[in-house]
Amino acid sequence: MAERPSAREVVDLVSDDFSEIPYPARQSKPDGPLAWQGYDASRARAAERTGEQESVICGTARVEGTRAVLIAFEFGFLGGSLGERTGDRLEAAYTYARENRLPVVPLVATGGSRMQEGMLALTQLQRVARQSALTREAGLPQIAVLRDPTTGGGWATLGAGADVILALPGAQVGFAGSRVRPPDADPSAYTAEAQVSAGAADAVVRPEELRRTLGMWLRLLTRPSAGTTDAPTDGHTTEAVPVPAPLGTTDLPATGWDAVRRARSGERPRAAAYLDAYFTHRAAISGDRCGGVDPGMLCGFGERGGRTIAYAAQTGTATRPAGYRTASRLIRLAERLGIPVLTLVDTPGAANDAEAERQGAGAAIADLFTTVASARTPITTLLIGEGGSGGALALAAPGATYATPDSYFSVIAPELAAAILKRPREEVEATADQLRIRPQDLVELGVIVHPEGRQLA
Repeated sequence: MAERPSAREVVDLVSDDFSEIPYPARQSKPDGPLAWQGYDASRARAAERTGEQESVICGTARVEGTRAVLIAFEFGFLGGSLGERTGDRLEAAYTYARENRLPVVPLVATGGSRMQEGMLALTQLQRVARQSALTREAGLPQIAVLRDPTTGGGWATLGAGADVILALPGAQVGFAGSRVRPPDADPSAYTAEAQVSAGAADAVVRPEELRRTLGMWLRLLTRPSAGTTDAPTDGHTTEAVPVPAPLGTTDLPATGWDAVRRARSGERPRAAAYLDAYFTHRAAISGDRCGGVDPGMLCGFGERGGRTIAYAAQTGTATRPAGYRTASRLIRLAERLGIPVLTLVDTPGAANDAEAERQGAGAAIADLFTTVASARTPITTLLIGEGGSGGALALAAPGATYATPDSYFSVIAPELAAAILKRPREEVEATADQLRIRPQDLVELGVIVHPEGRQLA
């Protein structure tokens, strides 16, 4: 097994000019708060072996040009465990970040709380959670990097509690460490790759790509909003984003059924094409943090004209509960950081199979409706294909929804409307006209915006 890199080696891997911040002094009792026999000797051996005085080092550095507070765990010091002095350092790091308006990057490698300090060690998790919450309220991003291993309370606070979670390949990641799991537990479930698949982390990043990836995320999440000179502090900005230009047909559909056929065409441009044309570059978040991933909902942050814009885009498939929850997560994060949002609507509707119901489809859609309705950051929506009922409307911004000529929005699919009304199949096309689902119908109804000087977006 390859030797684990030290905390300082990891810091050097991702940053330049690392400078430690001052740490508070704590007078320790002999063998710690529990008088655990041999504890002082264990700490002395750990210090001699690693050259560190505690299981974390904290300081400021530049990552690809962006200054940040780095928190790097030294696993060689008692398994990177959290004790009272660890908590002192973590609190100092978060406080420094808030005072200096800097993002926080935990580089986590820990086995959990330190047994030799008992419940006093475990309560450091509450202390860390409080510092993380204060930093979140201050509108500062937290980007975690999961190293090997990331288990116990370190995973459940510094790791899983971050805004964006990156992980190194093959890293052991899970709440339960390898020595405390059930004997029949599948070890493959406790890996970085498994956590990404389960929606608990955003991406696996190879060590040689970590500096560039981390630097891109820091730039995207700390760039001031357009028209300002400092990073936002009130969790919102007032400038909406420009509407993407239509990539498909430019003439309006003659009938409702014509609109449906266009929106369902396999040749129509989809979300990925719109995002590629709109952004210089972008980085994706993945997963709902509740065990699910929906590849039919693309979420992340991108750069356009030197400005960061968040995006949530449906890809034309039935949207699953995890997709709605991921979009809600994206919008809430964008609001906290003062970043405007672009949403692209394109779905025949919400997934309605039994599994979707078991996964909480109704609650997930309701949460997205609420998140969009209450967002203080501006949300701009472009309907680029199918707008199937509430499963599509949940992602649409009231009063700021536009449409391309090859799209439609309907309270229900024309085929289903005809079936409910007990009409023969040959009346489906006429039903589509009755529903008034064409883009120009939606403008007349006031459902979508009619930009000045333009027929449609």
